[in-house]
Amino acid sequence: MPVKKASQRSFFGKALAELGEADESIVALDADLGSSTKTSDFAKVFPDRFFQCGIAEQNMMGTAAGLAAAGKTVFASTFAVFATGRCWDQIRQSIAYPQLNVKIAATHCGISVGGDGASHQALEDVALMRAMPNMTVICPADANEAYKATIAVASMPGPCYIRMGRADFPLITDEDAPFEVGKASILRKGKDVTLVGSGQMVSLCLEAAEMLKEEGVAAEVLNMATVKPLDAEALIESVERTRCVVTAEEHSVIGGLGSAVAEFLGENGNQPMVRVGVRDSFGESGDPEELMVKYGLTKEDIVHAARKAIARKQKKKGFLWRK
Repeated sequence: MPVKKASQRSFFGKALAELGEADESIVALDADLGSSTKTSDFAKVFPDRFFQCGIAEQNMMGTAAGLAAAGKTVFASTFAVFATGRCWDQIRQSIAYPQLNVKIAATHCGISVGGDGASHQALEDVALMRAMPNMTVICPADANEAYKATIAVASMPGPCYIRMGRADFPLITDEDAPFEVGKASILRKGKDVTLVGSGQMVSLCLEAAEMLKEEGVAAEVLNMATVKPLDAEALIESVERTRCVVTAEEHSVIGGLGSAVAEFLGENGNQPMVRVGVRDSFGESGDPEELMVKYGLTKEDIVHAARKAIARKQKKKGFLWRK
């Protein structure tokens, strides 16, 4: 039976329009990409609360800060590479430092942007936002979760970064499943290795778990939709069962989900860990599926990483949590 797919950005647009209906304090800003980011859904219904800022992303973040300071709940959208890289100083000084209520909803993240090439493939955006004090970072696993995350952050005070892809992703979460910012969810139970994924890599973790099952390996799949703050409790509970970890993200292995998990385990345990992600490299123009293969972001890469983690676990004599 074919797997149903949907784009995260389309569900974001739907959620944003629904929020606008329920709350008149919500406004939306875009940088000349409304049809791509789907803020156009909001603009059609609430043109008086939609601000087309043009190709001036830094100004857009300053405007977002001003509107938030005036009591508005602001959603500011553009492609991730522009939202985080071009606007980093404005976000730091005008949004994160004063803890203003701005939700940066970025689309076209990761290598799967495809043909637009390295200039548009944000592989450092999570690292940039995760290092920002006061910033919550969310990487939904699918369109259902993108919808729920949008609804959730609207009622959460302070700045937030939501990371969404361009392509249609498999729908792997139930539309009725609860979503809570800062909480991970176990999508598959296992005892031999924990596969921690974010974004579209969560669906590949589930596929990798099926492949590992054929080898007699029971993999646990943890959907770490909120990269910051990391759900340490869920991570501890899972790794206590499996005693080794693989992280998978459509992002550089530097500064993203893999770094967050490694930092936590480095201070709190001695568990073998392997990271799946882009290895300190820019992307390139190409077919998204071919790029995922070239840059090591496939279910086979996750399976290989799981084998390595399990092999390292079997060589270890003990298991330790540093309380």
